[in-house]
Amino acid sequence: MTAKAPRIVSLLPSATEIVAALGVADRLVGRSHECDFPPEVAAVPALTRPRIDPAKPSRAIHRDVSKLIGAALSVFEVDAEKLRAARPDIILTQHQCEACAVTEQDLADALAEWTGGKPRVVSLAPSTLAGVWGSFATVGDALDLGWAGRELSEHARERVGIIYERLGGAQERPRVACIEWLDPPMMAGNWIPDMVNAAGGRPVLAESGAHAARTTLAKIVDSAPDVMILMPCGFDLSRAVSEGRDFVARPSIARSRAARQEKIWAVDGNGYFNRPGPRLVSSVEILAEILHPDLFNAGYQGKVWEKLTGA
Repeated sequence: MTAKAPRIVSLLPSATEIVAALGVADRLVGRSHECDFPPEVAAVPALTRPRIDPAKPSRAIHRDVSKLIGAALSVFEVDAEKLRAARPDIILTQHQCEACAVTEQDLADALAEWTGGKPRVVSLAPSTLAGVWGSFATVGDALDLGWAGRELSEHARERVGIIYERLGGAQERPRVACIEWLDPPMMAGNWIPDMVNAAGGRPVLAESGAHAARTTLAKIVDSAPDVMILMPCGFDLSRAVSEGRDFVARPSIARSRAARQEKIWAVDGNGYFNRPGPRLVSSVEILAEILHPDLFNAGYQGKVWEKLTGA
């Protein structure tokens, strides 16, 4: 007798992308309000909502998030009634960042009065690029698709390996400052330094596996990056460009080495760099295209990244 395919709720955008990459997006019966890729998941009921206004400026968003976390409140709210109605067998969530997605605690609160057999909860928290690839196998195993998860992981490693091999012809490895939040400034951590290394750069003010760290404009400038890449968490390209222009116009940044060399870019952080999912492979390609245009031309300009200084 064939086992029933599990009903899946994904409360993490990257996990939703992994489920789709494994070929079982049709098993999704619920998602978070942030899960927007691939486009067809828009038809799946959203089971969460934010407690902040994501349209506010960066400083206001940071202030609101800090207030909620300081008061031991979640940034996101899970609709317990809708979750119960979805009758999931498996729920995918995370325990890495209170500000980025629904956490285990948010889910525990929603499941507190659950009657009957509770669904299995699979929580992800990759902090390095290798950990992201490993999470594909974790999700695959949870869905009885271990072979597919391992194949997806191996394919990602191979594609990044090909990029690294092509960089054998690179004459230099520029110093790269990846900025995950603009006001107050925060450096991108976790898997981003690994990606910079894989794309032929040298990350500054960030370490592999470490969370995003708050910094100052002076520290960014003093680190003398050859390149700055603005990838605000949760911002698409148009918003990153809009707020990025204000960031670049700040006197200290305007005097920086990267600005003088006209090497500051904005990228679609929400769709690519911020999400630890399959599209991180494309994100490495984007970085390689920005850092070494003589070796890479994947056609992402204007779609995923835009230059903020110079022509």
